[in-house]
Amino acid sequence: MTNNDILKKLRVALMLRDDQIVEILELVDFRISKSELGAFFRAEDHENYMECGDQVLRNFLNGLVIHLRGTKENPKNPNDVLAKHKAEIPKKENTKDRPEFKAAPKDSERARGDQKPSKTGAAKKPFKKNNTKTTPKVQVVEKVIYKNGKNKNS
Repeated sequence: MTNNDILKKLRVALMLRDDQIVEILELVDFRISKSELGAFFRAEDHENYMECGDQVLRNFLNGLVIHLRGTKENPKNPNDVLAKHKAEIPKKENTKDRPEFKAAPKDSERARGDQKPSKTGAAKKPFKKNNTKTTPKVQVVEKVIYKNGKNKNS
């Protein structure tokens, strides 16, 4: 695993944008531009790909500690910092139309956890289709008899 891979995975896991990474590096007095940073995240076969050095990764990790934990004089709660990052991520416009999907339990008795099933609940009746105007079924595929050398009788 290369330094570039570590930097990419940390960026995704902590939901960091490029400008936030630049700010984190500035906490430890390490200056880098967004374009230089973008070169670390490119594919290895890209012409502008740049190998992330040990010094850059070391400074990023040291800055990340300060960013998440704060300093001795001004400590922070890392969970609060991560929650703030998550809140800053813009929501996609098409997701407001769709409510979040939550699967309903198939059996309401089972969904109650460790409680015993109630005796008063009515048993579920099988689903019956009430369509009186049914069209006759048309057989699309003809029935095929497979003869693979075995007798049914034996």
